[in-house]
Amino acid sequence: QMTLVESGGGLVQAGDSLRLICTASGRPIASQPMAWFRQAPGNVREFVSQITWNGGRTYYADSVKGRFTISRDNSKNTMSLQMSNLKPEDTAVYYCVSRGADNYSQEDYVRPSDYAAWGQGTQVTVSS
Repeated sequence: QMTLVESGGGLVQAGDSLRLICTASGRPIASQPMAWFRQAPGNVREFVSQITWNGGRTYYADSVKGRFTISRDNSKNTMSLQMSNLKPEDTAVYYCVSRGADNYSQEDYVRPSDYAAWGQGTQVTVSS
């Protein structure tokens, strides 16, 4: 069973940058698509970004495109989300997720139900 732990969240000002890191244990991430979701108070969980198993393709929500960059290091069992030019509307709990099964496609998976393994989340707060 895979365990995912997020780190790197915090309180920043609008325009600042943060880097979130997801560290996996229990099984390798190398064969699985992974993604970030976020949830703001009173809102549903929303897709942020996804990276395919080998990093061959990446997908982004329109709201973060051009500001966020997802990456992975399969040799270290980690995934990252570099967030730049942060806005108050980026304030949310950010979750690292893994598909939970081997998947070598380059398809996009943007629904929470597409992912079986979830981290506990890390809070990102952006003040104006």
